[in-house]
Amino acid sequence: MKKNILIVPGDGIGQEVTAVGKKVLDKIAAKFNHQFNYDEALIGHVAIEATGNPLPDESLEKMKKSDAVLFGAVGHPKYDNDPSAKVRPEQGLLKMRKELGLYANLRPIKLFDELLSASSIKPEILKGADILFFRELTGDVYFGKRERIDGGNTAYDTMIYSKFEVERIARRAFDAAMTRGKKLMSVDKANVLESSRLWRETILEVAKDYPEVELEHQFVDAAAMILIKDPKRFDVVVTGNLFGDILTDEASQIAGSMGMLASASIGDGTGVYEPIHGSAHDITGKGVANPLASILSAALLLDISFGLKEESNAVINAVDAVLKAGFRTRDIADATTPADKILGTTAMGEEVLSRL
Repeated sequence: MKKNILIVPGDGIGQEVTAVGKKVLDKIAAKFNHQFNYDEALIGHVAIEATGNPLPDESLEKMKKSDAVLFGAVGHPKYDNDPSAKVRPEQGLLKMRKELGLYANLRPIKLFDELLSASSIKPEILKGADILFFRELTGDVYFGKRERIDGGNTAYDTMIYSKFEVERIARRAFDAAMTRGKKLMSVDKANVLESSRLWRETILEVAKDYPEVELEHQFVDAAAMILIKDPKRFDVVVTGNLFGDILTDEASQIAGSMGMLASASIGDGTGVYEPIHGSAHDITGKGVANPLASILSAALLLDISFGLKEESNAVINAVDAVLKAGFRTRDIADATTPADKILGTTAMGEEVLSRL
């Protein structure tokens, strides 16, 4: 198989972990006799520094022409500390999602047994949890009208959804539920928000086409509570952009660390694969970032965009073998982890590669 993969490291530790993810793709290509051709593009703070634009036209064109994108992270503290900044790294991320039509963000929350102790939740509550989140990506408060009024002393962001946007993410989630436990939880706030009432109405309409799927509705605050209390109750979850952003970050702590969670942003064209963690400038350049989420994102890329299930499973099994051997990065280590088993970014990547 010949495929073109665009590497978009972005900012902070995105540069470090994406380099490891690319090495894994190289190893898979060699092992399974594929040809992966690579190009690279700028996004985020590094793009602003180089061009003044968080997503240059050249980067966007490369994305559209590639078969898949392996992405890192965007963000920089200088913008976090300056709310008045008109150009921000995150604008590049939002534009990429919009321009590529990436309306569905898939975030698998699958626990490796070896990391049960890395979570603050009791292992007996966590063991066996396997959740697939579908987060809608192109609507909600991130894209609704926003404004400062009253001399800048009042601000608003509009939570907006169309029926079409809800229906297409719902069908993706129902289709996935049919391949798993035939259970789907839809998360909204329909007791308060009109946009959530449209969400729930649309989900109920789509459900008629999937009579085998057991559909459950939960308000987002209740879902957040259940996620900690009884994570095994979840199978497939579908929710909006804002709620999905918050719930999946909460779910990362079930898995022990954000450094363990991969994601896929898909639509009708090029898919983008990325770890859910941010740019983490506090550890940038120290060589301690966990590359496993980027490696697992590469596994998702192989599976979803290229249909290479065996290759994808090989990557996942290699990660599992490394964890079973006791190796950890510092974010998933605990007091019982021997010092010689706590690895940096590159060394952890090498352990995974050796098992491929």
